[in-house]
Amino acid sequence: MENKIFNLGVIGLGDISGVYISNLKKYPIVKVLACSARSLEKAEKVAKKYDIPRPYATTEELLVDSDIDIILNLTLPEVHAEITTSALKAGKHVYSEKPLAMNIKEANEIMALAKEKGLMVGCAPDTFLGGRLQACRGLIDQGKIGKITGASAFFVSHGHEMHHPNPDYFYQNGAGPLFDMGPYYLTALLSLIGPVTQVSGMTNRASAQRVIESVPRKGEIIPVEVDTHISANLQFENGAIGTLLTSFDVWDSELPRIEIYGTEGTICIKDVDSLAGPNLFGGDVWFKSKEDYRWISNPRPEILKPWIVVEHEHPFNETSHAKNSRGIGLVDLVYAIRDQRPARTSAEMAYHALEIMESILNSAKQQSFIKINSSFDLPQPLPVDFPTSEG
Repeated sequence: MENKIFNLGVIGLGDISGVYISNLKKYPIVKVLACSARSLEKAEKVAKKYDIPRPYATTEELLVDSDIDIILNLTLPEVHAEITTSALKAGKHVYSEKPLAMNIKEANEIMALAKEKGLMVGCAPDTFLGGRLQACRGLIDQGKIGKITGASAFFVSHGHEMHHPNPDYFYQNGAGPLFDMGPYYLTALLSLIGPVTQVSGMTNRASAQRVIESVPRKGEIIPVEVDTHISANLQFENGAIGTLLTSFDVWDSELPRIEIYGTEGTICIKDVDSLAGPNLFGGDVWFKSKEDYRWISNPRPEILKPWIVVEHEHPFNETSHAKNSRGIGLVDLVYAIRDQRPARTSAEMAYHALEIMESILNSAKQQSFIKINSSFDLPQPLPVDFPTSEG
């Protein structure tokens, strides 16, 4: 299998598909062989733009193509599980956009089917493989912050109606801030700290409806079906305690996106912009050791030691939403299949994140702690020489 080229079929050709396809074409080990959309016209248009040999009118037609080894599932979240299970039944490996499924029942079917078929499933987000979070992982693995004692992660904004032309989905069942942006923040924490054993949550909803402020539907009122402010506590297996806040009810904030606390220091992802943070591949990592503590002496020093901006050599450091490295998780999955090793963007970690999110919402309803039953193996760090292209 060392020299095998993996033929890829892309299902779902929305806005995000372009950056995936462009990035995957940098790696000859992956051949983007086929694509399908809701219409043959759309599939043919994308196929022509990206030189994809086989456009298909339907998912079913693509899945019966025996030349295809792996599926990239970029469909709407509500059909992720349906497409992934269909692909597995057709004997294909799968890499899916997040979330893995809409609920644990669907995810259980995926996990069982993949095991039965001997196939691998990977799942976004893969932003934790970017330079910023890998630099954080390096600090932790080197013992720079000592034993991890806690963490905080904050995604706060006022939702998508301010900028998105069709924000309806973000306020429908199965979405909201936790399922929309939560996977980026949770996956970042999980990839750095490890599994969670129990959670508690509280939620509320500022309004039963929203007014679209973006064109072309400015002024239109849409219903809000989900809670839009979710606060959660996470108990990690290693004893650390995490705080996760996701909200569509905050006009502005100075909170950092993520902080990791240890016995020897603190890691900070400072970005004030709510749309930055762990949903980007790159950006600064700040670090302070206990020697730089602002109250290291009394009286407190008049001039405080600044945070250190961590230098690193990790690849994948884009800070743009339009141009980024989406797809490196799929490339790693292909290498994992070839080398017969675990994938870093494993279905097990995605399943664990899904169970956590579902349990946070259930905890809020039940007003009780909820035990997390699943676990996963901490993904290996991405080597600094991981290829940014091949050839």
